[in-house]
Amino acid sequence: MEKLSGWVIRHRLLVGLGWLVITVAGVVLAPSLSSRLQPGTHVSGPGYTANVAIAQAFGGVTQDPGVVILDLPAGQTVTSPQVATELKAVDAGIAKAAPGLRVVSYASTGSRTLVGTGGTSTIVLAYPPKPGDDMATDQIDALTSAARSAAPGLTVHGTSLRSLEAGNTTGSGNSSVTGELIVGALGALVVLAWVFGSLLALLPLLMALISVLTMQLFVYGLTYLMPSSSPINPAVQYIVALLGLGLSIDYSLLVVTRWREERAAGRSNDEAVRAAVKRAGHSVWFSGMVASLGLFALIVVPNSMVRGIGVSGLFIPSTATGVALTLLPAVLSKVGPSVDRPRRASRRQAASRFWTGWSRFVIRHRVASAVAGLGILAALTGTAATINISAPSSHALATSGAYTDGLHTLEADGFPSGTLTAVPLYVPKAAGAGTVVSALDTVSSLRGAVAPAGPGWPAGSGATVIAIPRHEVGSANGGTSLDDIRRSVPPGVLAGGEGAQKIDETSATYGSFPLLFAVVAVVTFLLLARGMRSILLPAKAVLLNMLSVAASYGLLVIVFQHGVGMKALWGASTYGAIDALAPVLIFGFLFGVSMDYEVFILARVREGYERTRSTREGIIEGVSRTGRLVTSAALILFFALASLATANDVTVREIAMGLAFGVLLDAVVVRMLLLPALVSLLGEWNWWLPDRATRLLRLPAKEPAAVVEGGRSVPLHVGDA
Repeated sequence: MEKLSGWVIRHRLLVGLGWLVITVAGVVLAPSLSSRLQPGTHVSGPGYTANVAIAQAFGGVTQDPGVVILDLPAGQTVTSPQVATELKAVDAGIAKAAPGLRVVSYASTGSRTLVGTGGTSTIVLAYPPKPGDDMATDQIDALTSAARSAAPGLTVHGTSLRSLEAGNTTGSGNSSVTGELIVGALGALVVLAWVFGSLLALLPLLMALISVLTMQLFVYGLTYLMPSSSPINPAVQYIVALLGLGLSIDYSLLVVTRWREERAAGRSNDEAVRAAVKRAGHSVWFSGMVASLGLFALIVVPNSMVRGIGVSGLFIPSTATGVALTLLPAVLSKVGPSVDRPRRASRRQAASRFWTGWSRFVIRHRVASAVAGLGILAALTGTAATINISAPSSHALATSGAYTDGLHTLEADGFPSGTLTAVPLYVPKAAGAGTVVSALDTVSSLRGAVAPAGPGWPAGSGATVIAIPRHEVGSANGGTSLDDIRRSVPPGVLAGGEGAQKIDETSATYGSFPLLFAVVAVVTFLLLARGMRSILLPAKAVLLNMLSVAASYGLLVIVFQHGVGMKALWGASTYGAIDALAPVLIFGFLFGVSMDYEVFILARVREGYERTRSTREGIIEGVSRTGRLVTSAALILFFALASLATANDVTVREIAMGLAFGVLLDAVVVRMLLLPALVSLLGEWNWWLPDRATRLLRLPAKEPAAVVEGGRSVPLHVGDA
């Protein structure tokens, strides 16, 4: 680190120009990133196989449909001559207003499956042109508007799973990354202003902006390198932007705080920069490596979306680390003192009075503190054991608004909510479509089936049939509809749709979860054991991280499954379930990211231990000097992640809030309560590293020093941090 900092200071102009070129490239190419990303998920399973065949012939029929409900005037039915004319006009109006949509209607098929109770209502199913497109709020609004204009005498409602998921908000169902990024940055700025009390608060934000643009540049390049079977999903933009913002600020905060501390100790500016990079830089580098590997381990999950996020995640902490160890020291060397104005005198004291008192309190009551901390984690972990992994039902997504009114009207007219997850089937021989419809019309778990006809349904060797289940496929109350369909159709006929593929994703993802768990735990333990020169400290860290992740699942269950706070935040009473991808992605992200705080604190604990030769004094120094830093970093990451929860996507919301909760829980309960309590309880055993482990970890056999503690010789395994 000393060589790196010296080189950066000597060549700071070159370093600045290099990052300027990268930033400009990021600014130019970042707007084009969205067009390079591909929605959808590739995963092995019967649902995915069916969707591939359906998509090749019929495009976006693999998606959940938009549903338009048409209620007829009093005294008329679908067979009334005037109504027949109006229904044909609705089809024509929709085709004109939304070219490319594939429509399934009574007017085009004559199927009674699409007719409500008493014949006084009917529905139109609309599918997007391309796979991966959603029938969200804009599309449903356009459909209902077109239907009302085409047939003013009909009462029209519209709904879809995606529009309900958006919380009944109008406008696009897709949130802008820029909006969430601005919210997260503003929250971070408030915390940074409180920490620094000077213009220096803007410096970590500048580093974060450059980091995020660089990350977007890396992801742009990955879109050309990833195989077609594992494309980069649009969700990566959210994750890179918000997680990159939080991590970049965290790492910069650590370096700048240490630089200030060294300046306050009387060092010259360049000496302070070198000391900050030597001490804090080691922690940043090590944390970035552990976090990168934790995210990269997601590639073991046989799900293209998760793998794409895992590969992209490799560049999030590593880029933040690169900026913090090169560009940031160069800027501090050049303009650091001039932007550290005005400064409040209270900020000159490196060791916080509050955290000094807190650390002494925890050490004095270490048993009670350990019991309290473990009790909180145990209670939340027990709650996590009740997790229900499935898609939320339509009734759980939103409780009021135009799209909820559409759902209620749909059911009042005699149609099941399973209509929103209508199951498309691929029939290899078009002539067999009628036979498939007849077979499915007799299945009790279905309302019926219909063979689409008319414009948008190309005639070829194959055909599609749409089955309407009585229960929503893929939800917690999905019933047996999908299994019944597959048992009832002739061999070669494939059942797909979003619900079927989600079931495949859940099976594949959690089949690989033990492997993900093992890879992350073993790799993290080995890295920490080598970096900390200890066996018990990394074992404790891995165990506490596991408990921290499990506890974050418990908070996720409390909010999204049981509905605490849901009404106020998203207008829904409860989702009643947790999305299948959320726990896996939260594990990959949180396990790596939360290890940052472990490294930050223990680095200072060991530094204090090296100087004072006392574990107790090392804990006090470590916590007192990092307590404010860790809580500030956690708040910054919390704001960045919580802002992502405004996205109109259930999976993104759950991941964002799970990570936000987990980061705060980890920083407050695990790192500021359990860590000092357990380190105090372990005493000299914290630094135990047997000779055999030293050889296996390929560490030098000779130790730097030894101290006497409690009458015994204790080796010092402490390096710069």
